Amino acid sequence: MIGELTLGAVLARLEEREREITTQAEERREQIAQLTARLDELRRAAEEVRITRKTLLRLPNPQPPAPPAPKLSEMPSAVAPLPDRVMAPHLLRAVASSVLLLSCTDPHRITLHNG
Repeated sequence: MIGELTLGAVLARLEEREREITTQAEERREQIAQLTARLDELRRAAEEVRITRKTLLRLPNPQPPAPPAPKLSEMPSAVAPLPDRVMAPHLLRAVASSVLLLSCTDPHRITLHNG
C-alpha cells in the first residue's frame, strides 16, 4: 500500500483540519459583523435621506429670492432725491401752521415750545 496512515496520523490531520475550519469560520463571522455594521450605517443614512426628502416635499414652494435693493448711488437721479421731495411739503405745512421754538439748555434734553 502506498503511504499507509496510522490511526494517530489520521486523527492528527483531522484535528489540524478542524482548527483550519474553525479559524476560517471565525474570520467569516468577523467579516459578517463588519458587513452587518456597514449595512446598518447604510440603512440609517438611507432613512435620513428619505426623511429629508419627505420634509422638503412638505415645505411650501420657496419664492425666488428678491433681487437686492439698489444702492443709493445706483438709483436713477429722479428717484434719489425722493425723501426731500416728499418731506419738504410736510415740513413747510408744519412750520406754517405753528412756530416751534427749541430750547437746548441741557445737551441731553431738547424742549419744544409752541410759539
